[in-house]
Amino acid sequence: MASVNYDHVTKKFGEVTAISDLSIAVEDKEFLVLVGPSGCGKSTALRMLAGLEEITSGEIRIGDRVVNDVAPKDRDIAMVFQSYALYPHMTVYDNMAFGLKLRKMPKAEIDERVKKAADILGIGQLLSRKPKQLSGGQRQRVAVGRAIVRNPAVFLFDEPLSNLDAKLRVETRANISKLHQQLGTTFIYVTHDQVEAMTMASRIAVMKDGLLQQIDSPQNLYDKPDNVFVAGFIGSPSMNFFEARIRSDNGKTVIDCASFQIIVPEGKDGPYKPYVGQDAVFGIRPEDIHDPNYAPPGIHTSPVNAKVDVTELMGNEVFLYMIAGDRNFVARVDPRSKARIGDNVQMMLNLDNFHLFDKTTEKAIR
Repeated sequence: MASVNYDHVTKKFGEVTAISDLSIAVEDKEFLVLVGPSGCGKSTALRMLAGLEEITSGEIRIGDRVVNDVAPKDRDIAMVFQSYALYPHMTVYDNMAFGLKLRKMPKAEIDERVKKAADILGIGQLLSRKPKQLSGGQRQRVAVGRAIVRNPAVFLFDEPLSNLDAKLRVETRANISKLHQQLGTTFIYVTHDQVEAMTMASRIAVMKDGLLQQIDSPQNLYDKPDNVFVAGFIGSPSMNFFEARIRSDNGKTVIDCASFQIIVPEGKDGPYKPYVGQDAVFGIRPEDIHDPNYAPPGIHTSPVNAKVDVTELMGNEVFLYMIAGDRNFVARVDPRSKARIGDNVQMMLNLDNFHLFDKTTEKAIR
């Protein structure tokens, strides 16, 4: 078992900076997820830890050991890729055992490790099959099993579920979370899918353009995003944003979004008063926009008049794509809502859960 530390790590490809001054401390037995859009540097960060990319500057430590110049095979890590990379001519057993055979491990110990890993993953009955006889989910479990048998200090996963269908992705991510609990080992997982990140991680590191934007627990990222990018990236559907201006009206702080105005409840306007007279970005999540007939009791609300443009019936909820003035937004409402395409309706914003960001820096105002 081991902790992992990125200490002011930078990676450049020629003149292009892929990772800039990355510092992350991953605790022993933690499940950390690196998440962000394509090209943000998350896979490069993982590959540097694995020894597959050289570090331009900074240090990476596994436990107390600096591994900048340590060969990948000597780092005590195991990596699971998006591609299963199974040998097609070998059985499942031989695929899982291959790395151990190269290390000249005793045959009895190899057999014990392979069968134990197969039992954990529920693929014991598949050990005599070839990869072509397996489904995509089964192949992925074999790839994970090949990593498990090595008993590494750190597991690395690089988009391992990308090749699976939607239902199998849900099932497999639950299996990986369960596997983390069973093994009690440090997991570092890369994905572009924020739902995977939210459901699996102990902590999430959100990246953009090679820069770490925020690292925190899934719930804190959702409740208290540090900036507009994190607020928009975490959550599905993503947060709605409106250009706004903060003003004062008869001693009350008002957020003016042109098509609607919000009077900030007393006692909640302290952080916003210094911004009176300035432009800002108002953010609110779809689940905090309610059909007034089904709004939760006891919340502070403010109305917004809008036209329903598109509806998506999900069974347990309805997504309403709406237009207010020249702005589009999404509401996630109770399935009993009677709002239909073309209707002009009044929705209620939950003022206990809105977000406000500085227009220039895009940082959260708290």
